[in-house]
Amino acid sequence: MYVLANEPSVALYRLQEHVRRSLPELAQHKSDMQSWEEQSQGAIYTVEYACSAIKNMTDSSVYFKSIDSLLKHAIAMKDQLNSAQGR
Repeated sequence: MYVLANEPSVALYRLQEHVRRSLPELAQHKSDMQSWEEQSQGAIYTVEYACSAIKNMTDSSVYFKSIDSLLKHAIAMKDQLNSAQGR
């Protein structure tokens, strides 16, 4: 009985049965992991894109200050023109 239980062909049969039982579950786990990886890559890309946009916005603060200054200057000039026309 001991010899029969430890025969190589029985061991291979047991390995084959184990693989046959566990393979569908492993394939499902692999599929789930690939799906999660794709979702993670998408989220990482979105975060990197948002960080880049925020950095560009902070870099453009100089331009916004210049626009603000030009608008204030234009309003002051318009007020001067209105007061000159009112006289």
